[in-house]
Amino acid sequence: MPHALLTDLIGRYLPPATEACPTFTENSRFAPIIDGASYFAELAGHMAALAPGDAVYIAGYQADPHLDLTGRTVGEAGYRSFTDVLAEKAADGVDVRIVLSAAEYSGGVPWLPVGPFLANTLAARVIRAWKPSTRDSGPTLENRVLLDWSGPALGSNHQKLVVFSHGGVLTAYVGGLDLSPTRFDHAPHRRLRLGLHRWGWHDAAARLHGPAAVRVRETFQFRWQNTTALPPRFLASNLPPEYFHLYSGERVVINPPDAPLDLPPVAEQPSHPAEGTAVQVVRSYRPWSLYRRRGWHRMRRANVVRAGIQEVYHAMATAIGAAERYIYLEDQYFHEAPGGDPRFQLYDALRSAARRGVKVILVGSGRKDPTDGGSSTVAPVITHDLRRRVLDRLPDAARRNVVMYRIDNLTVHTKLMLVDDVFASIGSANFFSRSMVGTDSEITSTLVTTGGLVRDLRVTLWGEHLRTPVGEQLAPALADLDTALGIWRREWLPDGQPPQTWRRAGAPAGFAPTEWVLTPARYSPAVLRREGRRRPGLLRAERGISR
Repeated sequence: MPHALLTDLIGRYLPPATEACPTFTENSRFAPIIDGASYFAELAGHMAALAPGDAVYIAGYQADPHLDLTGRTVGEAGYRSFTDVLAEKAADGVDVRIVLSAAEYSGGVPWLPVGPFLANTLAARVIRAWKPSTRDSGPTLENRVLLDWSGPALGSNHQKLVVFSHGGVLTAYVGGLDLSPTRFDHAPHRRLRLGLHRWGWHDAAARLHGPAAVRVRETFQFRWQNTTALPPRFLASNLPPEYFHLYSGERVVINPPDAPLDLPPVAEQPSHPAEGTAVQVVRSYRPWSLYRRRGWHRMRRANVVRAGIQEVYHAMATAIGAAERYIYLEDQYFHEAPGGDPRFQLYDALRSAARRGVKVILVGSGRKDPTDGGSSTVAPVITHDLRRRVLDRLPDAARRNVVMYRIDNLTVHTKLMLVDDVFASIGSANFFSRSMVGTDSEITSTLVTTGGLVRDLRVTLWGEHLRTPVGEQLAPALADLDTALGIWRREWLPDGQPPQTWRRAGAPAGFAPTEWVLTPARYSPAVLRREGRRRPGLLRAERGISR
């Protein structure tokens, strides 16, 4: 599809700009980063370059203080944790601040092993007590690490962002990656193991410069100020970490009372020309965030409206509603979870897109995140919510516009959407309504462009999932949307293309897969047995999902 003018793309694919959620037009650079090894390498470079007067601000769902951002492990030559690097930089005068996720209950009852919150409580203690190995200094991060348990009881502070300030110039990162060794991975995802199983971790982030980076910094500033204002919570203090889950009776405040309240002012950012692009940084928050110290009166974040903030939902719904050719989604969850809200589900929008002929491509995990519990293997079946809310409500012809794939032995942790080669979103928000309504607080960056950035990102992602080198021969075929859509379903190939295109090496020229890892998800056998006789079209659609 020939690209329209940028103003037209903004009007179609982005929600209207507001004072609280501006659109940054041709003044903010957006660059996607695929997989953790590349992301951590960039963070390591920025941390090494920090000088006195610079700053680094981190907000995460979890963090391992012993992570080496180069992928080295403890005992390996050259190993150095990011905590040691930051402790050194803080000793030299760098403003270092970290906010980790906690919860209403796990923050106040630290031995309750809910999500990563117990681990975060321990990580905060380790980072605060860390003495830099390269400086004759005591702990330098004692009051620079906070635990944020604001938000609904069922929710979490799920935003993942990092902001660097070098000489007053900001570089911000927004995405799905936490500071954990299990996130250090790259294609072809053979580095990790999960017990006896092969395992990989696929993820993404976006690097932002210019006014969009300032908005990410403002999000961190709000999180920091909100967390310093939390009422005191207490934890056991006289036990070593390995016994920390046992309550000792002694209490200390969970967040340091002398943490600085404000961030230094940010300098006006230099121009970062980004011709033909527009960026938004969107968020999700529930309105009622914590309890007062006495009684059960809800407190509301000062800058969150009474209805909450659902900018991520409006951004996703707008782009899906504007789609003309394809919608490509990578996500960990294509099903609902406690804490969601039917008003902020996106299934109806996907169903409407499929009805008007848009190709909907959903890519999910073939192996679960181990923190989700249970067997790590994900059956290649369509989730109940996608089946009930999308496929079962479509006529047979429109149902063939929707495909779902799982990637063998891989946790797909990306929260990414591409639309029509002109729109992209990368952030922390999962597809389910729990993220959209703000039960989990989220931050996501979105982009529209008249150039080739989204197309090139699609080529990179689809080439990675095909496990094929994208060289000079193959790149044109992947870049051509008509041909590339045939990856996901034979009948989507343009007229004249051989039916074996993307299904055997050499078709198209340069296609040389090293392995096949894309597995089509189908209706479960139980569903087919239960409904197939009543709806023969269901069986026909099921057969059509095959590659």
